Amino acid sequence: MPSTIGNPFSWGARNIGAAGRDIGHAAVHLGGSAATAEPQLRPLTLQDIRGALKDGMADFAAFRSDVVVACLLYPVIGMCLIWFAFHRGLLPLAFPLVSGFALLGPVAAIGLYELSRRREAGESPTWADSFAVLRAPGFGAIVMLGAGLAMLFLAWLLVAWVLHGLTMGIPAYLGLSDFLRQVLTTPGGWAMMIVGVPLGACFALVALSVSVISFPMLVDRDIGLPRAVVLSVRLTRENPRAVLAWGAVVVAGLVIGAIPALLGLAVTLPILGHATWHFYRRAVV
Repeated sequence: MPSTIGNPFSWGARNIGAAGRDIGHAAVHLGGSAATAEPQLRPLTLQDIRGALKDGMADFAAFRSDVVVACLLYPVIGMCLIWFAFHRGLLPLAFPLVSGFALLGPVAAIGLYELSRRREAGESPTWADSFAVLRAPGFGAIVMLGAGLAMLFLAWLLVAWVLHGLTMGIPAYLGLSDFLRQVLTTPGGWAMMIVGVPLGACFALVALSVSVISFPMLVDRDIGLPRAVVLSVRLTRENPRAVLAWGAVVVAGLVIGAIPALLGLAVTLPILGHATWHFYRRAVV
């Protein structure tokens, strides 16, 4: 399905005013509509994951030129975080910053959910349509859920910093090689990894359970934040194998995208974002 990139500056000039008027209303609309029926969850299998990835790749092929340019922002943000850690004496936070950045992935993909939703409905959306979520009735709930994930990200950084202090002290690293040497060859470094990896997995599991379908659901339905989060957690509880496998797929995609100086995220992130929409559509009747 062909798609084109319009002029982002002219689009913004035409629509920013209208979007701004609607954000104020959306920001307080957290409870959803009482008339919205309670969504029913389906049992999930590994076949649903394969199907979601296949459909996500099809969406990426349809929107390739649109989303790759937009998603280049995220590798840039990641590289800025790494630069900050290296140049501000925060070298121990380099890995927590990069790994924890994945906690905010569902927020970064909101516009992609909207593109997939419109394409599924038979429309021919362009990049500009991804901003339609700013005017959605559930945008306030999306903002609050995103803020919650941001707080979880900050909590992970704080825990990682405290753990480093307890296991490694406050050494003055001479550079990255010296830091890696001390982490990999000293008892303190081993203790930090033994405790830190499971702790990080716990943070990731919390983020996965509350957001695996809640963000696309809020884009799709005026259901409200509490119900969206409860349904996402319930889906995780009822389908732990499929949801954990989906989380592993997302982590693998982010790792693959991060290898070439994070630039691969401009490809893997939109594929995972579109696939998340289709995972949600398979999970909810």
